[in-house]
Amino acid sequence: MSPASDALPRRIALVHEWFTPRSTGGAELVVEALDRLLTDLERQPTLAALVDGESKRRGSWLSGRSIRTSPIQNLPWGVSHVQQYLPLLPMAIEQIDLGDADLVISSSHLVGKGVLTSPDQLHISYVHTPVRYAWDQMHAYLHRSALARRGLGPFIRWQLHALRQWDQLSAQRVDHLIANSRFTARRIRKFWGRDAEVIHPPVDVARFRWQSSRDDTFLCVCRLVPYKRVDLVVEAFNRLGLPLLVVGDGPERSRLEALAGGNVTLLGRQSQQQVETLMSRCRAFVYAGLEDFGIAPVEAMAAGAPVIGLGRGGLLDTVRCAAKGCSKPTGVLFPDQSVESVMQAVQWFQQQQRLESFNAESIRSWAERFRPEAFAARFEASMRRSWADHQMRCAVAASDPAEVSGLFS
Repeated sequence: MSPASDALPRRIALVHEWFTPRSTGGAELVVEALDRLLTDLERQPTLAALVDGESKRRGSWLSGRSIRTSPIQNLPWGVSHVQQYLPLLPMAIEQIDLGDADLVISSSHLVGKGVLTSPDQLHISYVHTPVRYAWDQMHAYLHRSALARRGLGPFIRWQLHALRQWDQLSAQRVDHLIANSRFTARRIRKFWGRDAEVIHPPVDVARFRWQSSRDDTFLCVCRLVPYKRVDLVVEAFNRLGLPLLVVGDGPERSRLEALAGGNVTLLGRQSQQQVETLMSRCRAFVYAGLEDFGIAPVEAMAAGAPVIGLGRGGLLDTVRCAAKGCSKPTGVLFPDQSVESVMQAVQWFQQQQRLESFNAESIRSWAERFRPEAFAARFEASMRRSWADHQMRCAVAASDPAEVSGLFS
């Protein structure tokens, strides 16, 4: 237990959008890390979510835990397909009663931050992203939407308009916002008009080995969905004729298989151990998606692999670009989501004098700053500062004569 743990309240609630086996990404890793941190501080939190499909699943870290849920839990297919109830989710999250908590911590990429709290409660929200498809990626989302192509575009646009209004409004109710990257903090400032502290999410760097010898194969690991832009990587390597392995599955797989040349191999979904091995041996890790943070590139660096990635979004926080002349570089960043931009970065990387500038041990050392222990220490410090500021504000409010002047009149 931290020596100053008694400075924190006993009653803490931890909120996430949903707990379901169908969603086990970076946001869920953050919630698990926060639960572990609070438990280590002897403050095991009350858990809440729109739906719970994990507490009764054997092997889940949530097995046996009590989780407060919203009315979506009892709707048909609510647990397994919670996102189909998107128009109801803002109202649903507001139905979860957390009035018995002194401190509420929400993990939010959609509606988690929208839980209702009182002026006497402190609400800290860790934001993975403002809703992408309601804000700057709306037009791309509508272009890909099957429902929009079936004539429901105006209805979907109206729904997203309403979601934007609620999203901006609910953001004003949070006392302290924390963003997972500087890119997310910029989006929060743009869309919500709020400042956010930046604390990078935890990455389990310890499970990767960086000492293996490197082969000549390049590697791309991600979900095969349109916005990851794996098609740009595949087409670039088709033209370059260099060996590329693509790990992952998703709706884009068949299209990518048809696009891939003889030097590109799609391996589909692989085990965690297999991914670790591939990352420890690849020449470089290639990534063309625009990410709010991007855990996979950090994992690759933990395995000693240089990253060739898009120089926008979260990768600006995580990759030290050799092209900028920085000491101890960890990769090369290209400026645009285009085949030509990917090709130029790979060709630049391939020049012998540039290859020699990348050191696997140095790359791994840089990745260490994203380890779970660093996340826990930064979040705990932020939480303590926020709680101390909240207590001071409450004390000032309680001593203000204007607050009590009418009590006995």
